[in-house]
Amino acid sequence: MKNFKVELPKIHPGFNEAKFRDIYKDEDPYLLESAVNGEFIENEDVEKLVLSKVTFNNVTMIDSSFYKVDMTDVIFENCDLSNTSFKEGILFRVLFKDCKLMGIDLEEANLRNVTFENSKLDMSSFVDADLKPVIFENSSLKSANYYGTKLNKVKFNQCNLEDVDFTETVLNGIDISTCKFENINVDMKSLKGCIVSSEQAIGFATLLGLKVREE
Repeated sequence: MKNFKVELPKIHPGFNEAKFRDIYKDEDPYLLESAVNGEFIENEDVEKLVLSKVTFNNVTMIDSSFYKVDMTDVIFENCDLSNTSFKEGILFRVLFKDCKLMGIDLEEANLRNVTFENSKLDMSSFVDADLKPVIFENSSLKSANYYGTKLNKVKFNQCNLEDVDFTETVLNGIDISTCKFENINVDMKSLKGCIVSSEQAIGFATLLGLKVREE
């Protein structure tokens, strides 16, 4: 796969500070050109929330559901979104930086120009999601579920992929050579064309039932 770039959120500094509850000011929940800082949000359940040009800094937003959320030009930095669902959401030019995203649910979501940087996504779900282009940079994805995920222009760089499930996910052209794992769940049909390191190749050879002779 040729090198590709992921567009970062197009945000200008100087947004007015807002409270998350401001989404309820109108009939349709939305937040526009705002900065949300240091809030604690728990057990929210909001459908079709629209976020455009919003920054979240040091925000805890856990055990919540934002079904069919629509995000454009959004930054989450130093946030905790553990066990929060963005199922069937649309994420366009979104950055997650230094975030705790344990158990985050992005099932059937569409991710376009999304970056996960230095974040923890252990036990996250991308089942049947569509990712293009997306970068996972220096992040932990232990036990993440990518079952049936569509990966197009997706890069995993220096990530922990221990026990990740890539079953029924085509990995042709996907480079995982800089990542670490001892066990990974993938069917051999999906593995075809995946870019791996020589050490990883030996591990995958054992999945094929080959015996590798030590030199």
